[in-house]
Amino acid sequence: MYARHRVSRAAIDLLKRFEGYRQTAAQLPDGRWTIGHGHTLTAREGVQVSVSDAEALLLYDLITVAHVVNENAFAPLNQNQFDALCSFAFNIGVDNFRRSQMLKRLNAGEAVQAACAMELWRKADFEGERIVIDALVRRRAAEKALFLTPQDDAWTPAPSPLLRPVLDLDALDRVPLQRPVEVTTRLEGDQIIAQRDGVREPVVASDSPAPATTAAAEAVTGRLSAIFADPGQEPDWSLASPIVEDDVLEPDLVLEHPVPGSDVPDADLDIPKTPFPDQRLGGSTPNVSVEMAPFEFIPARVRPAPRRKQSSVVWDLLLALLGLAFFGFAVFWGLNTVGSAMGGLVTPLRVAWLAGLAGVGFLVVAVFRLLQRLGQAAERD
Repeated sequence: MYARHRVSRAAIDLLKRFEGYRQTAAQLPDGRWTIGHGHTLTAREGVQVSVSDAEALLLYDLITVAHVVNENAFAPLNQNQFDALCSFAFNIGVDNFRRSQMLKRLNAGEAVQAACAMELWRKADFEGERIVIDALVRRRAAEKALFLTPQDDAWTPAPSPLLRPVLDLDALDRVPLQRPVEVTTRLEGDQIIAQRDGVREPVVASDSPAPATTAAAEAVTGRLSAIFADPGQEPDWSLASPIVEDDVLEPDLVLEHPVPGSDVPDADLDIPKTPFPDQRLGGSTPNVSVEMAPFEFIPARVRPAPRRKQSSVVWDLLLALLGLAFFGFAVFWGLNTVGSAMGGLVTPLRVAWLAGLAGVGFLVVAVFRLLQRLGQAAERD
């Protein structure tokens, strides 16, 4: 069993730097109260705390965090790694820490991968959307640096002339494609209000579209009408005016994940524009021939029919027994009715013959199914 670690001054200073200090209790948006360095357990309205008492409350909160880290981290840790884990668990919560990918990698003996897994926790739900918070990006970087700092400055050399870094395409998902948002807090009375900086003004819907949008739509419509003109009709290129660069609108939203098929994220797609001549500038009308060839589709792979589920051999044996029962009944009934009255349509002898035929049929079907089952078993062997 590994020795139990205790939180050092490095973890306390790291937590105090990122948690901040609040002298008077303030109410969070979820209704809870916070005071000092992120203390919420005993905080209530109207309470004030000094700097020394705030640090004492932080040490009290770290007792539970340190216990969870000691109980769930099975790999041997140095003091820097333990301090970084305590700060990380204090921020994301002990429940999230127990089921985090970071702890799983650490217990698997992959310390470097565990440090990289810290960066997965850099988002927060704010104003109804999940965004990358710049403060969380900085905090994860500080915790990762502390986690990877060796004891007694036993650094492993990686000289630049020998090991020149190259672009690692596998690590591109560690870079936030979404621009980190800076969130600040302010007090309104005794409530904490979070506010993002640089909020864009809301777009007011209008009945009439913007001139740039209208021009771009007309240009696209003209190009489509000229390309897909009716057979025998001369295409009208006057409406297919080229789109001016100023008409291209900048998107308001940036996708967090790259488009499938794009090798480099956040890369502008360089789509070449088809040069259409402008008749007003003396350009000649090109002779465009549209080949209406059928599309060649890749035939879909035929899925094999599901194998029919074979019935149990018990049913075949029951069918054979039923055939024997019918045949025995027919023999018994026929022997006992010999010499009886034969008048009428339904006679005992005819009933015996029908029962005998049914019994023979059942026996033939049962024997056939048993032979078929034996043949299939021989083919599989």
